[in-house]
Amino acid sequence: MLNVEAIENGTVIDHIRAGKGKKVLEMLGINENNAGRVALVMNVPSKRLNKKDIVKIEGAFVNEEQTNLVALISPKSTINIIKNGKVIEKREVEIPNALKNVGNCPNPNCITNTEHAEKIFEKEESKFRCHYCERCFAAEELVG
Repeated sequence: MLNVEAIENGTVIDHIRAGKGKKVLEMLGINENNAGRVALVMNVPSKRLNKKDIVKIEGAFVNEEQTNLVALISPKSTINIIKNGKVIEKREVEIPNALKNVGNCPNPNCITNTEHAEKIFEKEESKFRCHYCERCFAAEELVG
């Protein structure tokens, strides 16, 4: 059995789709230069998802905007804010209605890929429409 130490203060992101934990860390800008400890546990058995990833970030608190970015990669994830070793806040991620300067338009002919245009996507049902080329894409396509 693998044992990962509890964190005193920071964020635990649970119920990440298996194999997506590394992408979650990238989206949040967490890397080897992070001041606190970071744990990525992959392919953990889960009753809810069969298999899941878990991310623990010591000394960093994921805000609401970052929470919604996690939803683009893994829509059923939960965010746990830990202070003094206790969960003080637990929230489910929600896919945002609009994205600004997040992700890339998969359309190679879109102006956002050739010029320094602001990337804007608006949610339409279960997809996102690019403000410039007006094509619709799944959230995963925008964040790779």
